[in-house]
Amino acid sequence: LAAYWITMFAAATFLFCSILSVQGVTAQLLPRRYFLRLSAFLQLTTFALFLGVYFLQPAMATPKALTALENQRLLAWLPSYWFLGLFQGLNGSTVPVFLSLERRAWIALAIAVFGAGAALLLAYFRTLRKIVEEPDIVPSTQGVHWSPRFGASLQTAIVLFSIRSLLRSRQHRVVLAFYLGIGFAIALSCLKIPAAGQYLLSAPLYSVSLRFLISTIVMMSFSVAGIRVAFSLPISLPASWIFRITEIRRPPAYLVATRRSLLILAVAPVLAGSAVLSLLFHPWPQAAVHLLVLGLIGIIFAELSLLGFYKIPFTCSYLPGKANVQFVFWFYLVLLIPLTDKGAHLEQRALQNPGSCAIMLGVLVLLAICIWWRRAWLAKSAVLKFEEVPPSDILGLGLLQDKALVIQPVPGQPQRP
Repeated sequence: LAAYWITMFAAATFLFCSILSVQGVTAQLLPRRYFLRLSAFLQLTTFALFLGVYFLQPAMATPKALTALENQRLLAWLPSYWFLGLFQGLNGSTVPVFLSLERRAWIALAIAVFGAGAALLLAYFRTLRKIVEEPDIVPSTQGVHWSPRFGASLQTAIVLFSIRSLLRSRQHRVVLAFYLGIGFAIALSCLKIPAAGQYLLSAPLYSVSLRFLISTIVMMSFSVAGIRVAFSLPISLPASWIFRITEIRRPPAYLVATRRSLLILAVAPVLAGSAVLSLLFHPWPQAAVHLLVLGLIGIIFAELSLLGFYKIPFTCSYLPGKANVQFVFWFYLVLLIPLTDKGAHLEQRALQNPGSCAIMLGVLVLLAICIWWRRAWLAKSAVLKFEEVPPSDILGLGLLQDKALVIQPVPGQPQRP
C-alpha cells in the first residue's frame, strides 16, 4: 500500500512539474504577448497528449513483453512503464527490467522537479519584470493585416470575435477541452480492435467499419456540445456593450452569424478531420457518403442546439447553473451514445445499398430543412438577450386589474369611499 501511494505521488509530481517546466521555458523564450497566444494551444495539446498516450499505448504489463528486445525502445519513451518499474522496485523486486525502469523514473522525476524549480525562479526574476514592463497598448506591427471573411461584415465580425474569444479565454478553453477530450477518448476506444488490441489507424486500408462510423459521429456531437456550452459563458461583460450600442440590424441577422460561428468552429473541424481519416478506408464512395451523412448530422445538431438561443456568443451574462455544463455532458453521454450506436448500425446497412443510401440522405436533408425552418421562423420574433435576469421571488396572484385591486362589494355592508 505504501509503495502504491508513493508511486502515485511521484507520477503526479512528474506530470505536474513537467508541465510547469514546458510552460516556464516557453515563457522565457518568447515575448509575453506571443506566449499568451501560444499558451492556449499548449494547454489543449497537453490534454490531448495525455488522453492519446493513455488510450494508444500498447499493453506490455507482462515479464515477456517487458523483456522483449523489440519493445525496449518503446519502453524508453513511455513514462507509465517507468513508474510501473518504480512500484515494483519499492515492493522489493529484483527483476533487471524493473530496475532499469525504476532508474528511469527517478531520473525523470529529478529532471522534472529541477526544471519546475528553475522555471519558477526565472518566472520570479524575469517574467514579473516582463509583466510590469509590458505596455498596456501594444504597438502596431508592420506588415499585411488580413483576416479571412466568413460572409457579410456582420457575420465575419461575430465569427472572428468567437474564434479569438476561444483562443484568449482560459475558462472557455477548459470547457471546450473537457468536451473534446471526452469525445476523443470515446472515439479512440471505438477505433480499437478488441481481438488484436490494435487500432484501425495503425493498420492498412480497412473498409468503412461500424467503429469508424460511431467514433466520427460521437466526436461531432461532443464538438457541437462543447462549442455551444462555451457560447453561453461571457468572456467579458463590457464586450456585450459593443454589440448592444451597434445593434442596427434585425435580430435574425445576428442569429444567422451565430449559427455560422457554430458551424465553422464545431462542425467544420470534425468534418475535415474525418475527411482525412477517410482516405485510409475503402471503398471511397462509401466513405464519401459517410462524410455527407456526418455533415448533415452536424448541421442537425447545430440547429437543435441553437433553438431558443437568442444571443451573440460570449456576450450574454449568465446566472450560476444556467450554463448546464453537467446536464449537457450527461445528456450526451447517457442518451446520445446509445442512439449513436443504433444510428451507426442503420447507416452501415444503408451503405451496402445505393437505394438505401439515397433514402437515408433524403431523410437527413428533410430533417435538417425542417429544423432550420423552425429555428428561422422562431428567430423572426426573437429579441437579442444580453442579460440573464433571475426569476422573481414573489409570485403574484393575478388580482390586479388596471393597476387597481378590485374588491367585490358585500351585500348589506356599507361601502367605504
